[in-house]
This record gives sequence, structure tokens and C-alpha cells, in this order.
Amino acid sequence: MTRSLHMEGVAFAYDDRARIFSDLNLEVASGVTLLSGENGAGKTTLLKLAAGVEKPDAGRVLVNGSDLWRREVAARSDLAFVPQEPDVTPFATVREVLRLVCRLRSQPAEQVDEVLADTDLENLADLSIRELSRGQRRRVLLAAAWIGTPRTAILDEPLDAMDEHWRSRIHEWVEALREAGGLALVATHETGSLAELADRFLVLRDGEVRELDSLPQDTTWRTP
Repeated sequence: MTRSLHMEGVAFAYDDRARIFSDLNLEVASGVTLLSGENGAGKTTLLKLAAGVEKPDAGRVLVNGSDLWRREVAARSDLAFVPQEPDVTPFATVREVLRLVCRLRSQPAEQVDEVLADTDLENLADLSIRELSRGQRRRVLLAAAWIGTPRTAILDEPLDAMDEHWRSRIHEWVEALREAGGLALVATHETGSLAELADRFLVLRDGEVRELDSLPQDTTWRTP
């Protein structure tokens, strides 16, 4: 199955503030797509719209052909989102958070122990989220994203606050997702080894997504 993400005529503003997007259009297919842009360009907002965290004021978002807001179960069942800021309920334990994700994705509870082992979180399993460092909270979000092996992943600065070991693990996960025919849309300032996996490079500028012909050596991304 080919994975796809379509954003069609999307408009969005936070409350009464200036509109961020007026007519945003984006098509992403299976493979790895890297998204860049200056700070404040709207990358995080775009990813939240793509993941169904924010609802567009107009237009629609389709994940694998299903509307995120009209066919939510179908659209979200194969979708993982890892935000840049690890906002997770502070009083729940790591284990409780992962159990909740298992229930939401109709996965057996036994997966919690497997994911804890796979992500080196066993020693943190019974700590509350508020007791964790920012990097540890991000690892919990990555662990949650792996539950059920979703094939559509939206990642906001996945390398941020990660040490070399975890950067390598993230590279392996994205590579495995790509080889399995999955889709990864990744917003990042630090391309590193992720650039080696990328099938497309995009830049968000002035509320529009533009295609890049390559990733220049100076890491300043240019449009063709």
C-alpha cells in the first residue's frame, strides 16, 4: 500500500491572530520528505495540521485517502506524530502513557513491555513524566510512536535533545519505515544522516511549500 498525505486549500489562524496559512497545498507520498524553513515560518503548525492536532479553518487534510476530520478512525489508525515539545500529562507514569496509546491503537497491552525494552525505558517505566528530563520525555513520545508499527510518521525536529545513540536509533527507525514503504514527513534544522534517507526536500516560505532540487553543502536550503 502506498502511503499518502494531502493538504488541500488549507487555511489556519490561531484565534484572532494573523492568518498563518491562506491556501496551503501539499502532497507527500511514501518515502522520506524533509521540510525546512526559517524560525516562525509555520513548520510546527503545518505538522500539527497534518497530524490532526490542529483543525484547519478551511480546506482538508487526507491521510492515506481518508479525511482527518470526517473519517478520523481510518485516517489516524496508521498515523504517528512526534512533536518537538514533549507535552505529556505530567502526573502519569511512562508505563501508563504507553498503555493508553496501546488502547487507543487497539494494540495488546503486552506491547508496552516490548516497547519499553526496545527504547531503553525500562528503568524509567514507573516514573511520572514530570520527573523526566526533556530528552527522556521525547524518548517516551518516540516509544509511543512505535506502538503498532504505524507506516505514516510526522516528526517535528526528531533529533532535538537527543544524544548520538538516539540520533542513530531515529535514523534506523526512519530507514526501516522507508524500506517498508512507509511515509515520513520530517521538519528539521539538523539534517545530518536524515538527508541521506530523504527522497524529497521541501521548504516552507511565506505560507507556501516549495520543492527543493537538492540540499546544498552549506545546509542553506534553496529553491530551484
